[in-house]
Amino acid sequence: MELSVLLLLALLTGLFLLLVRGHPKASGHLPPGPHPLPFLGNLLQMDRRGLLNSFLRLREKYGDVFTVYLGPRPVVMLCGTEAIREALVDQAEDFSGRGKISMVDPVFQGYGVIFANGERWRTLRRFSLATMRDFGMGKRSIEERIQEEAQCLVEELRKSKGALVDPTFLFQSITANIICSIVFGERFDYKDREFLRLLDMFYQSFALISSFSGQVFELFSNVLKHFPGTHRQVYENLQEVLTFIGHSVEKHRATLDPSAPRDFIDAYLLRMDKEKSNLQSEFHHKNLALTLLSLFFAGTETTSTTLRYGFLLMLKYPHVAERVKEEIAQVIGSHRPPALDDHSKMPYTEAVIYEIQRFGDLLPIGVPHIVTKDTVFRGYLIPKNTEVYPILSSALHDPHYFEEPDTFNPDHFLDANGALKKNEAFIPFSAGKRICLGEGIARNELFLFFTTILQNFSVASPVAPQDIDLTPRESGVGRVPPTYQIRFLPH
Repeated sequence: MELSVLLLLALLTGLFLLLVRGHPKASGHLPPGPHPLPFLGNLLQMDRRGLLNSFLRLREKYGDVFTVYLGPRPVVMLCGTEAIREALVDQAEDFSGRGKISMVDPVFQGYGVIFANGERWRTLRRFSLATMRDFGMGKRSIEERIQEEAQCLVEELRKSKGALVDPTFLFQSITANIICSIVFGERFDYKDREFLRLLDMFYQSFALISSFSGQVFELFSNVLKHFPGTHRQVYENLQEVLTFIGHSVEKHRATLDPSAPRDFIDAYLLRMDKEKSNLQSEFHHKNLALTLLSLFFAGTETTSTTLRYGFLLMLKYPHVAERVKEEIAQVIGSHRPPALDDHSKMPYTEAVIYEIQRFGDLLPIGVPHIVTKDTVFRGYLIPKNTEVYPILSSALHDPHYFEEPDTFNPDHFLDANGALKKNEAFIPFSAGKRICLGEGIARNELFLFFTTILQNFSVASPVAPQDIDLTPRESGVGRVPPTYQIRFLPH
């Protein structure tokens, strides 16, 4: 059904409910914001270019902390580095709840490590962090796994012999294989049909969640969920991935050796067995399946999308790529693979990777939070369970911290002496208690994959640098870079 028809239905339903509901109400003393209409909320103040543009425009009028009604529900917006850090870091516990993303809520329903709350979240996060650390530092460290995967990628890119390729699925494959080696205990061949199918499910779903229709669904999910639309495609995609996960868990159960756990699934199954007499235990199949889906999806799509943006930016700014290659030649040379110890000796490369993350702005409106109790913030009273959006884009483009926030410039992260400098506004992984679970792995992947590719290849585009368009394909909950073709030319 066309989006316009769905909107018309939503509007008609809203007008009908006008007679029944009256104005939306929220207890407490919420921050200021535009006056909402019954049911429709602040629909009339929404920008056709999407939620982010709408929120940034409203910020100009209402300041860094304001309230927007997304349909009938109030959401508190946090803009700018100070407001986000005050909430997520200084009042970390109060803002540590997780809100919903309407497109995926029918799948997760508050289960799994990313969308859980309360004791369930604390238990799953503690277990996940400890287990990922153990299997990232076991027989083969996470560094070795990434280095091996990077060499597999180099072999694959050599086969292209400088022909034009779309890097989407290759970048997905390498990042997925790292999380798969920890979670499922195996990596997949780049031509494996089932593996490629799963990656396509992730790619499609991330794009659909971030699309304009995905943003409209976020406003009126209670009505639109009853009609056909992209939300049903996302649901089917993720159910297909869950079926794969279910088969993998069954295989692990059948071959489980309690004295030698192989990966995350084994460790979880052993914990399930240990707690089987505890009726309140959070270690059950539903939390396992949805934690695995969370780790698999987040661990694949975020880092691969950052790499896609990164190499598009290298095509757009070839002088930056050349400076990185010079630093690689000086510090690493051509006879050994890049290692994590090289980090500290390569400030320019690190600054480029940081700037790719900042400019790429992967999750511009952040993943929704909720306040865990009635919370006083900057003189306002935010009632318990109110949703809060930390607008990460407003920190990553904060003019108080970045001289040219809308320009790609690695100097944002370098001091006058060319050394790497810390920047409080650099929060691509969010901040506080809900900071990205895989931040450490993602940072290591970005450094080792980025440097290994540029150590072995020059990159070229059929399009002149000045004509390369950086406009995202989608920009909503996530930002999806445009598709492009690239040549990897071996040295």
